Amino acid sequence: MGTAMAKYEKPDVTVVSGKGQVVIPQSVRVRLGIKPKTRLLVYGYQDAVIMKKMEIPDAVEDMKALYRKIQPRIAKYGELSEEEIEEIVQTHRNEKTR
Repeated sequence: MGTAMAKYEKPDVTVVSGKGQVVIPQSVRVRLGIKPKTRLLVYGYQDAVIMKKMEIPDAVEDMKALYRKIQPRIAKYGELSEEEIEEIVQTHRNEKTR
């Protein structure tokens, strides 16, 4: 198969509910940091269902960070134009991807 699991884990059995829901075993949830509202990418591959934890940026924290950058400029120079705000947003996004 190419890559082996880093550590062998004894598999658990779960049952699909009438609504198509499954319980992810607690040991897996703890190890992967899966909490309520965690988003999972789900796709089928041959006879397997694969779920991958998605790392989605926290929009609230993003907005707070942007506000901390914009607020001092507004205090110093007055209201910002739409172009200036877009420039700050793009700079912030570029900094996050590094």
